[in-house]
Amino acid sequence: MNVKQQYVASTDRYSNADFYRRCGRSGVLLPKVSLGFWHNFGAGDSYERSRAITHYAFDHGITHFDLANNYGPPYGTAEETMGRLMDDDFRPYRDELFISSKAGYDMWPGPYGNWGSRKYLMASIDQSLRRMHLDYVDLFYSHRYDPETPLEETLQALVDVVRQGKALYVGISRWPLEALKTAVTYLRDHDTPLLIYQGRLNLIDRAPQQEGILDYCQQQGIGFISFSPLAQGLLTDRYLHGIPADSRMAQHSSLSESVLTPELLTKIRGWHDAAAAEGKTLPAYALDWILDQEGVTSVLVGASSTEQLAQNLRA
Repeated sequence: MNVKQQYVASTDRYSNADFYRRCGRSGVLLPKVSLGFWHNFGAGDSYERSRAITHYAFDHGITHFDLANNYGPPYGTAEETMGRLMDDDFRPYRDELFISSKAGYDMWPGPYGNWGSRKYLMASIDQSLRRMHLDYVDLFYSHRYDPETPLEETLQALVDVVRQGKALYVGISRWPLEALKTAVTYLRDHDTPLLIYQGRLNLIDRAPQQEGILDYCQQQGIGFISFSPLAQGLLTDRYLHGIPADSRMAQHSSLSESVLTPELLTKIRGWHDAAAAEGKTLPAYALDWILDQEGVTSVLVGASSTEQLAQNLRA
């Protein structure tokens, strides 16, 4: 009979107090490096590997696990993996975890499984809680800006998710600056202040800085967390000498070959050399750069192995 070994978290998991940053002007502290479930936690991925990665993360102080309703593949299966992990390993540590989910991208067929309607967001949070075997999430996001749905409808749904006890805090991801300003005012007026903004910020893509989003968040006391901090592997050694056959780019999954222009490759090689001059790996250099930007709370990293996560934690 195969009996799973009982997981016991490391007693040293909080030994580095400097690993945590305050999220804006809230009472929440987040780890500088958080674990994202976008890839590597779906139905086709090894569950035992998922266990090993999350164990390693938590043992090293990563308390924030970031999910969305449609992470997988297939959609929903990353949250189902989180549910198994809660039942097998993390139930005793629930109050030490900061778990987020999101809704905004396509999730189920028909007109009510996408974008920012109240119907979609309210149904999605209920589904997410069932899949993750949770009574509440710590953080619930509007995953993207919906130009067709009135912002007040989306924002009131977020307020009501908190009032119903299904989330403790709310966040938004990838909203333009003017919509963000509307959100901040509306949510404050309804006693549900915006905790955090999630945007793509890395050495290659600096849009949140260029568009004024990062500055605005800092001024308003809103946290900022960067997704895709390594640009889906571009800011690693993986593409320095060509496109590996087993890479996302070669498999045409979520990274197009057209992205890797000669000009970009020259920049990446320059950053690689700058990292080496500082005695760092390119991923560590790239993560350090983000964490050095004023107003950044955390970076969201993915990991396909404990070794890869360990490398990212050296930043």
